[in-house]
Amino acid sequence: MIMITPLEDVALGWIMIVVGAVLLLIEAYSPGFFVAVPATVMIILGILLLLGVDILNSVTGIIVGVAIALIAAAVTVWFYGKLTPNTSPTTISRDSVVGLEGRVIRGLDPDTLSGKVAIGGVEWSARSIDRPLPAGARVRVVRSEGVHIVVEEVK
Repeated sequence: MIMITPLEDVALGWIMIVVGAVLLLIEAYSPGFFVAVPATVMIILGILLLLGVDILNSVTGIIVGVAIALIAAAVTVWFYGKLTPNTSPTTISRDSVVGLEGRVIRGLDPDTLSGKVAIGGVEWSARSIDRPLPAGARVRVVRSEGVHIVVEEVK
């Protein structure tokens, strides 16, 4: 077993705290990377080393260190779960717009996919069902086909 002197414990404690803080900053600027758990554990273990708890050399210290690390990890995961919303993200698919109305923003033609329709603030590639439709025309989504939607004019 490698014996670490108290001075080395202090240095290692500060290193662990600094690395943990850097990991927390990374998580703050890039959420979802999920480094908050190891960051919190490193900070807690670093603080234990600074307080003189021998978490590296004694059996009791190792047990205390592991127990505190597990508790810190569990609390961090619980807290992280409370920060995230409980609802699923809103998604829009071609099929979910069938029946909705919108406006032509680039002229539509039944034979091409060059037309665009705005529905609920989202732009969709579209074609008309039977005849060309100019920009500004009100339309209703009839169906989806592949990567675009098919619309008809609303009169």
